[in-house]
Amino acid sequence: MRRRIVMSMLAGVILSASTFLGAGPASAEPPADAAQLAATPARSADQVAATPRDAPSETPAATAAEAPADAPAGPAADTPAEFGTDWHDPLTAAPPVARPATKSCAVTVAEAQFRDFTPYRGAYTPPSGCGDRWSKVVLRLDGKVKGRQFDRLGYLHIGGVEIFRTSTPEPSPDGIEWSVEKDVTRYSDTFRRGGDVEMLIGNVVDDTYTGVLDVKVTLTFYAQGGAVKSAATPDRVLTLQDGTLTTPRNSERVVAEVYATGSGGGCEEYWYLTVPDPAPYSCKADKGPYREVQIKVDGQLAGIAEPFPTVWTGGWSNPFLWYVIPGPRAFDIKPIEYDLTPYAGLLNDGRPHRIDVSVVGVPAGQTGWSTPVNVLVWQDAKRAHVSGALTEVRAGDLTNSSTYTPGSEERLDTVGGHRLTTTGYVDTSHGRVWTTVRRTLANTSAHHWTDGENTDALKATWTDDESVTVDGRGPVGVRRTHRTYTMDGTTTLAADDRLRTVLTLGDRAAVDETRGGRRTTWSRLDDTYAGDATYTANVPRDQRHAVGTTSERYRLYGSDGCYDRVLVTAQGVLTRDRSDC
Repeated sequence: MRRRIVMSMLAGVILSASTFLGAGPASAEPPADAAQLAATPARSADQVAATPRDAPSETPAATAAEAPADAPAGPAADTPAEFGTDWHDPLTAAPPVARPATKSCAVTVAEAQFRDFTPYRGAYTPPSGCGDRWSKVVLRLDGKVKGRQFDRLGYLHIGGVEIFRTSTPEPSPDGIEWSVEKDVTRYSDTFRRGGDVEMLIGNVVDDTYTGVLDVKVTLTFYAQGGAVKSAATPDRVLTLQDGTLTTPRNSERVVAEVYATGSGGGCEEYWYLTVPDPAPYSCKADKGPYREVQIKVDGQLAGIAEPFPTVWTGGWSNPFLWYVIPGPRAFDIKPIEYDLTPYAGLLNDGRPHRIDVSVVGVPAGQTGWSTPVNVLVWQDAKRAHVSGALTEVRAGDLTNSSTYTPGSEERLDTVGGHRLTTTGYVDTSHGRVWTTVRRTLANTSAHHWTDGENTDALKATWTDDESVTVDGRGPVGVRRTHRTYTMDGTTTLAADDRLRTVLTLGDRAAVDETRGGRRTTWSRLDDTYAGDATYTANVPRDQRHAVGTTSERYRLYGSDGCYDRVLVTAQGVLTRDRSDC
């Protein structure tokens, strides 16, 4: 798709800012010369709900190509023939954060208009009137933007702790509003103290890209009361100091979370499409597209994970796919979690320990990944020092093989994976507790493209299986999590400059917890997005004649109940919003 053109054309506008975390994904609203975007590579639930101003509870039927199996069969009579200058406000099918019926207190933590790379800075003060032990804490971002703008990446820190990472929708000429909710109760330790606030959604505003990002972020605290108890949360939320971590000496459980994103311009923004030499493709990586986010303690491998293949709201060369429904996780970027409890005995010596996060597969010297770290700690209230030991670290060989097959249709097949087991114990006030963490990663992908990249397609699957076994607190407890991420899409630029993208994305997870061999809780998540959008490239905006249908089905069910919602759009109009269970 003449991809090499856009990489040079955009470099001065976007990539010069890529060293800033706030630099948005370099995939966005087509420039005046839409051929530039046609040349761009296919790129770019803590619970999240992006809610519109005027979402109906049920609207007439329409269909998205590759939509969920039960999506309706045809467009409504009042659906426009093509995209206009306005469309429905962005929304997702994910459930809103559940709230208890107790007293609440709201605090505004940030209110700013982002037009450059200047962070918003303020001060946070804990709420008064709702106590300091809350049953739930909910973050809400409300945003609006108008005109023309790229999708942007942003973060929010309180007291140095990253509590939220997000990206933005792309605006209509007439303007849009959106909102995002996230359960941030786990950061209650941070919220009990006052602290500095820093927020940044890096942006560029000029005569062409006119959209100023106007956002407000609030925290709402729900008190305990009656049958509603305070939430069980980590005792401490820590950040790294000069790359080191010093835990309380009575830590008995330690979990690191990493907000890993490949973004900010350059090929790491769409790492899943990179190819090694000698394959003739515009985005290169020495060993191909396999990526793995690793965390090390004092140089020793302590955790591995597959990064989620986030597609930003200009991704796959076609922003018309994302104007109403974003891809999974695009508005609320989940952190990767690593259970470091086997290392607790080692960490509890009162000394600082080096913590390093790296991304396997990134070419040497290549920027584009951001990996901030929080560490959640649970303490033994009855002991000043919890001793212990790390007893086993067993890592398998890392598999990363890409096979290039030349031809009229070039092809790259990739297989990657890794295994890691860690075991350790801590001697707590309630006895010796052993923890074993096992994680197995796997990735397969088939990438094929034609000369000039006028056709570019990828079918890929990532799996991330984890089990955490805890032995020593009564019956043995095991938590098993099976995560699966999928991507199946094709972008084609035809001879008449009609650019079409057909894409399906999947975010799935199965979680089972057992104690003494008996299942105690379980859940199943299936979040599936599908879209098909076409527009004419290399023409002014009013001549693009863009059409597109999109859908999302979000299903979550298990021992705590069920949730099932389907959204369908056509030409930017929400044509179906159905909830069922």
